[in-house]
Amino acid sequence: MATRRHRFHGDPERFEVLAEYIHTRYGAGVQHIADVAGGQGMLCRLLRKRYNYDCEVVDPRGWTLRGVPGRPEEFDATLAGFYDLVVGLHPGEATRAVAEAARVRPTILIPCCNFWSTEERLGRDALVEAIARYYEGHAVRYERVTFGFRGPKNVGLVSEPPVG
Repeated sequence: MATRRHRFHGDPERFEVLAEYIHTRYGAGVQHIADVAGGQGMLCRLLRKRYNYDCEVVDPRGWTLRGVPGRPEEFDATLAGFYDLVVGLHPGEATRAVAEAARVRPTILIPCCNFWSTEERLGRDALVEAIARYYEGHAVRYERVTFGFRGPKNVGLVSEPPVG
């Protein structure tokens, strides 16, 4: 598997699991995908090569693998309209921007760290719940999904923007 040749923190299978999930759920219904804070771009690479999606990494670090398109900038929710799907797989400081993008475009947000609230410590479940409350307050339709990769940070929210 391609993910074994590269070094990553966490379960390298998360990229394959999420790429397959995206393909199974959306099929040809999406084409242009933003991989927010996607680091080296392994998820993006899989989406491009295995499933023929037009994917780019939006990450200010600009560390993408050769052949993986990237925008070396911070993701801002105002960019969401340029994509069919916004994905934040452990997006760190971009967590809030990905959640805000859910008001405009379908998103998959699997948070890793509490960059949601500076006032309180939020563990995984509390963080997911806080984002869910944000979605509810903005009429964003969502479901909680536990993804099939190892580690405690495998719970996310898959959302659709409000109707109308």
